[in-house]
Amino acid sequence: MHTLLVLTIIGRDRPGLVSAVSEVIAAHGGNWLDTRMATLAGQFAGMLLVEIAPDKADALAGALKALEAKGLRLVVERGVDAAPVAGRMLRLDLVGHDRPGIVRDISSALAAHNVSIDELESEQVSGSFSGEAMFKAWARLKVPDDVDVDKLRASVEALADELMVDLELDEA
Repeated sequence: MHTLLVLTIIGRDRPGLVSAVSEVIAAHGGNWLDTRMATLAGQFAGMLLVEIAPDKADALAGALKALEAKGLRLVVERGVDAAPVAGRMLRLDLVGHDRPGIVRDISSALAAHNVSIDELESEQVSGSFSGEAMFKAWARLKVPDDVDVDKLRASVEALADELMVDLELDEA
């Protein structure tokens, strides 16, 4: 049996940040599993999942926290056993002119249908012809079995029309 640790990391971007974290994990016998990392506005931000023997978890968490002396801020949380939710996976793709509130409105509509966002990525890009700021997003959604996917699709497509964005909701 292993313990899962979920880490969030943020710090001013510079070479060697991933190396510093990975060295600590390896030195304590941890296994680096899943990762999402990016540089955003000059800050390096990441989330990662580490597997470790239960008797080594506290020592690893303490050693990772010591990296704060090197300018990293870390949060270390133990993973929890959660019963998997029955349902199907859908993929949402969205693109439109950027404006405040797109994520709020779409996520509220999904939550109203009890849909969980398992993964979300977004970016602001320059429009290919106009050069205007465009917002692009994709999400992997967990839709419970008791949710009517046709009604969900109609709901988010109606919202997309209001927001004036292109939105597709398909099987993942």
